[in-house]
Amino acid sequence: MQDFYEWYNEKIRLIVDNRYPIKGALVWTPFGFKLQKLAFDKLRELLEATGHKETRFPTLIPENQLEKEEEHVKGFKDEVYWITHGGLSKLDIPLALRPTSETVIYPMFSLWIRSHADLPLKVFQVVNTFRYETKHTRPLIRDREIGFFKEAHCAHADAADAEKEMKTIRRIYKEFFDALGIPYLILQRPDWDKFPGAEKTISFDQLMPNGKTLQIATSHYLGTNFSKMFEVDYETDDGGRALAHITCHGISGRAIAGVVSAHGDEKGLILPPEFAPVQVVIVPIPFKGKEELVLSYAKEIHKKAEALGWRVELDDGEETPGNKYYYWEERGVPFRIEIGPREAGNETITLVRRDTGEKKVVPLKNLEDLLDKSAKEIAENLRETARKRVEKLVKKAKSKSDLKKKGLVFKVEVCSPECAKTLEDECIEGMEYRGHLLDEKPEGKCLACGKKAKYVGIISNAY
Repeated sequence: MQDFYEWYNEKIRLIVDNRYPIKGALVWTPFGFKLQKLAFDKLRELLEATGHKETRFPTLIPENQLEKEEEHVKGFKDEVYWITHGGLSKLDIPLALRPTSETVIYPMFSLWIRSHADLPLKVFQVVNTFRYETKHTRPLIRDREIGFFKEAHCAHADAADAEKEMKTIRRIYKEFFDALGIPYLILQRPDWDKFPGAEKTISFDQLMPNGKTLQIATSHYLGTNFSKMFEVDYETDDGGRALAHITCHGISGRAIAGVVSAHGDEKGLILPPEFAPVQVVIVPIPFKGKEELVLSYAKEIHKKAEALGWRVELDDGEETPGNKYYYWEERGVPFRIEIGPREAGNETITLVRRDTGEKKVVPLKNLEDLLDKSAKEIAENLRETARKRVEKLVKKAKSKSDLKKKGLVFKVEVCSPECAKTLEDECIEGMEYRGHLLDEKPEGKCLACGKKAKYVGIISNAY
């Protein structure tokens, strides 16, 4: 593939257009919006199946409310957009455009929660958030208006129930990213890189084709920090009072950047069939004197595929077949059906897979079984291909000098956060310690001090 940045910036325009005259604010194309909707509907389904209910909270936050939780606001203060006027009148209290919603939601939790019978309370919303990003913006990777940010906020009776929720969210996120075919690492962030106000932060970091990592999801245990500030307490079953333990969890439109990055090739996007805005495109092949026969048969197939529940386009435009192939291949359509006089005469179809280019002539009567089976094969192939591609970029650091190499993601064995920080300080510029893996145990000694290691951490360049 050509330079990843160049390729990404070219192909992401199929999803979002960044020519709007505000840096870091994007316009979603109809194609991209449909892709996003299909993906986030899957996420909604997973959340709702586990008792999370969708809601919607205001975008504006009064300054005095945002600043109630000092540690939290300190983490966002340099990135907040402020509204100071309503029309020509100066506001008594400046209003922040939502950078995140803890200080919006938890005052309402204090009104909604009265007793232990109200717990757990699990809600989520899909909204835009706003952060004045001072680093180099990149569409869907680093924006100032963050589109389609799914944030779940949950109140629990105690730490044990909160930890149960953290595990539930990890399972949901794994299922979601596995469906998208995105390779990821599950990490516990170090204390110096936790979410502001959190006691523990878990992240999903995607392994990108260029050797960088991209944070694509987070899950935070906030303890009772926000409960104290916003008086989120409840009556216990013995008549006492206790503070609720709170968790929050987020995924943004970065997930779509993840799909684009994980599966694309020189031709363009390659999309998992479940989430492709167009799953099947039918291309009639013109043949002199046979145009009506071919088009009539193509329309029959279009009607049949739609009746089976597939998202289908019949491309009967004036462009040449070659131009049509290029157009739909660039958009990652999983299946192309080519129809000519031979297919029309024999009641067959020529089916072409986008992921492998495999071409197969089969009877039309087998269409349902073939699409169902091939869709599963494509999803699995994309997942495995993406995993194998990035696996080559992950190396175990055997010495500190390894951390001077560019373009790689390093596993490091460490005994403590202090030693992890020491290694981060010794890396080449831009590399950082991302946290330790939740699903891997160390086998040797700490790379920093030589003591027995307790964690397997990740060091990488990150977006």
